[in-house]
Amino acid sequence: MTSETVVLAYSGGLDTSVAVPWLRETHGHEVVTLTVDVGGGVDAGAVQRRALAGGARSAIVVDARAAFVADYIWPALQAGSLYQGQYPLATALARPLIARLLVDAAHETGAGLVAHGCTGKGNDQVRFDVAVAALDPSLRVIAPMRVGMGMTRDEELAYARTRGIDVPSGPSSPFSIDANLWGRSIEAGVLEDPWTAPPAEAFEWTIDPAAAPREAREVTIGFEDGVPVSLDGEALDGVTLVERLNREAGAHGIGRIDHVEDRLIGIKSREIYEAPAAVVLHAAHAALEQLTLSRELLAYKRSVGDRLATLAYDGLWFSELGVALRAFVTHTQRFVSGEVRLRFAAGAAAVTGRRSPHSLYDIGLATYDRGDSFDHASAVGFIAIWGLPVRTQAAARGDGSDGARSLLDELGADRATATPEPVGVTR
Repeated sequence: MTSETVVLAYSGGLDTSVAVPWLRETHGHEVVTLTVDVGGGVDAGAVQRRALAGGARSAIVVDARAAFVADYIWPALQAGSLYQGQYPLATALARPLIARLLVDAAHETGAGLVAHGCTGKGNDQVRFDVAVAALDPSLRVIAPMRVGMGMTRDEELAYARTRGIDVPSGPSSPFSIDANLWGRSIEAGVLEDPWTAPPAEAFEWTIDPAAAPREAREVTIGFEDGVPVSLDGEALDGVTLVERLNREAGAHGIGRIDHVEDRLIGIKSREIYEAPAAVVLHAAHAALEQLTLSRELLAYKRSVGDRLATLAYDGLWFSELGVALRAFVTHTQRFVSGEVRLRFAAGAAAVTGRRSPHSLYDIGLATYDRGDSFDHASAVGFIAIWGLPVRTQAAARGDGSDGARSLLDELGADRATATPEPVGVTR
């Protein structure tokens, strides 16, 4: 056995509470616990008492909510990053932040090891291991759940009791749940059958859309450089804005996502997410970008957002490609400022208005009414040049029908003709 110090990512739940004495007794490690509050609700005092009771040398708790929003949530929102077009990456975005704090804590305490409570089957083990390697490749990562600690729930409870560790011992949840500011992830139990509708008890943040208030509500979100800064005209810090939208949108049944996603390790997994603020803010941000960015930039940026979502999901937030793509996204947001109005009703957030001092929308060009400043005659020359390659191709290779039967005949067109007037008769 060695007496190396290990910094353990510590939630205060049953698994990590048992991991503290297990690491000491089985491997001889001195344990420092690190608990990071990213909005999941942390009782700092209770967590520290439990860690120390389990034999930890010290217990560190850090409120990282503001950093989580500013350095991880907002960049993902600016990029429009939704994994496979649906998942707002709540858990995935928190992992690189926790990994960074693990590395900082290891440097502060002189530890050569960091540890986490992930199993060998999920995505989080990859996110932690790879992020730590990117930040300090000299640190070794261990995961008790992968290297022999695996006990049943009853065995873990007995193990904790014999060591005087006070852990929750009530009935276990039928689901596996992870929650932070940006979303709540629910999996396992009956949800493993993708045909089974999520039961009501799976949800906590969102009301059933069928039971949502009948009266709709409109909200206005202000943005500066692609970052949300106000709600209904009131300037708010990021944490407060996200928390308030989670409550208000959730009260209208907004933010439920039912998704069969592809895990990095090759498994398809049915996941239920509650992310009211994320759903609303992604819709609002996309609407403002549509007003302020050019078609070419929007098209290219969509591919960048998709790539960044995959990088975050796969644990490559700190990769060179991730850093470079986020720098590109930041550049695109210089003119994404303004306000977006949305209507909350029965599980949906619909954009009803948007405005910006940097809008590319010109009503003089867009209107079909009086005041139309568009030069209609110029369209003739434009169409001639735009269609030139197609016209040239058709002249050289035929009309593209390949001798097929007339579509009019195939569809059985109904033809009506006018009766010619007798000669010499006028009306």
